[in-house]
Amino acid sequence: MILNPPVIAIDGPSGSGKGTIARRVADALGFHLLDSGALYRLTAIAAKNKGISLDDGDALALLARDLDIRFDGNKARSERILLDGEDVTLEVRQESTGAEASAVAGLTEVRTALLERQRAFQKAPGLVADGRDMGTHVFPSALVKIFLTASAEERAKRRHKQLKDKGMNVTLAALSRDIEDRDRRDSERSVAPLKPARDARILDSSGLSIEAVTNTVLEWVAEL
Repeated sequence: MILNPPVIAIDGPSGSGKGTIARRVADALGFHLLDSGALYRLTAIAAKNKGISLDDGDALALLARDLDIRFDGNKARSERILLDGEDVTLEVRQESTGAEASAVAGLTEVRTALLERQRAFQKAPGLVADGRDMGTHVFPSALVKIFLTASAEERAKRRHKQLKDKGMNVTLAALSRDIEDRDRRDSERSVAPLKPARDARILDSSGLSIEAVTNTVLEWVAEL
């Protein structure tokens, strides 16, 4: 059964470019956008703010269900993320927050708590959902499933450039270690591990421009 409104699921490891591509595809199609990783990052931030341990699954699940969050975007796709009414956009994108979110995302209780919240983003005219288990777990009947990947070296270089452009001082070696650690945690977790859906189309973005990857995804969507 194909979901209606339609869903395009874009999964992949950290630094593969899935967030950028998902946003471009959503813009081109006029679809809504779900950045599922932001929900786990926001859960980690809220837990720190409230003094909740990042390994307390039950407490984190209760917190995740009741998160007061808002995504404010404009036509230029400049987006602010608000948690409990406060702008946490910069904190959400910090490397340390990503590492904490990866730990939180490995907890079954948290993933269960956020499942229906993610599915609620499915609204007309359609949704582009990016994450690590969109096609395998959250939207298993998505119209199009894409697993976007790239070499670990390429992903580290991309992330390094992004952070430098934002004025953050992080070494390439540290980023490479972080990406390898995150890949291992995401792939080995017991619930909804990072892997391509059986019917996903694999797209290796190594050496490809953003425009080329976006166009390939749009071509695959147009085939259906």
